[in-house]
Amino acid sequence: MTEPNPAFTGIDTSTPNVARIYDYLLGGKDNFTADRAAADQLVEAIPDAAEIARDNRSFLGRAVRYLAAEAGIRQYLDLGSGLPTQANVHELAQGVAADVRVVYVDNDQVVASHGRAVFALGDQVAMVLGDLRDPASILSHPEVTGRLDLSRPVAVLCTSTLHFIEDEAEPHRVIAAYRDRLAPGSYLVITHGTGEDDPEGQGEAAAGIYRLASSQLHTRSLPDVARFFDGFELVEPGLTWITQWRPEPGTEPVGRPHSLRGAVGRKP
Repeated sequence: MTEPNPAFTGIDTSTPNVARIYDYLLGGKDNFTADRAAADQLVEAIPDAAEIARDNRSFLGRAVRYLAAEAGIRQYLDLGSGLPTQANVHELAQGVAADVRVVYVDNDQVVASHGRAVFALGDQVAMVLGDLRDPASILSHPEVTGRLDLSRPVAVLCTSTLHFIEDEAEPHRVIAAYRDRLAPGSYLVITHGTGEDDPEGQGEAAAGIYRLASSQLHTRSLPDVARFFDGFELVEPGLTWITQWRPEPGTEPVGRPHSLRGAVGRKP
């Protein structure tokens, strides 16, 4: 595999990066030797890790199509978006409605650089280099205020993101701060690891691998994941396994049936 040019990107290639590990698991090419080594260790610990990543993307696709087609949402804020891949949020939503606007946010320089190159699509899509743990900074960023009207409903997406935010950063308070700025009729989408149904301790093995990465893994209990939706009404079928959230006819999960939890909530 051809290495991206670290001199051009100006990034640390020796530390495994969460976004680039995920990119590799999804079959992407924007990753380095350290990322691939960490991903291979992850697959050794969790043999269907790549398939779980694909199921997570499938959940995101179903959620976005629901929001665009059934809920009528035309504005999306994707927090911790990761590297561009196939079926990005703006492509999914604009496949339903051409006037959709999307802002992607990530705190990794290589993600932001690639995103700006790939998403250079006029005034409807933008990429922001920022830290989702600072809602005031994100929501006041010119790329956000220039594309999203917070007086109207917005969908905030946090798929496979919040379990990389440490408890010390008070992630529930962070999400509540976004919620309080959202208009009624807005939505929150989350997928999160819980450590449930893990008799072989694979989650702890994964956490050990991520301890050497750019961000560490922090699975949470199901009640703690549910707390992120305080102030939201859960869309049926509620907080469930991602493979069980509105599965589409003729499709099957490629990973284990019980991997990550996921839900979509509406602010009344």
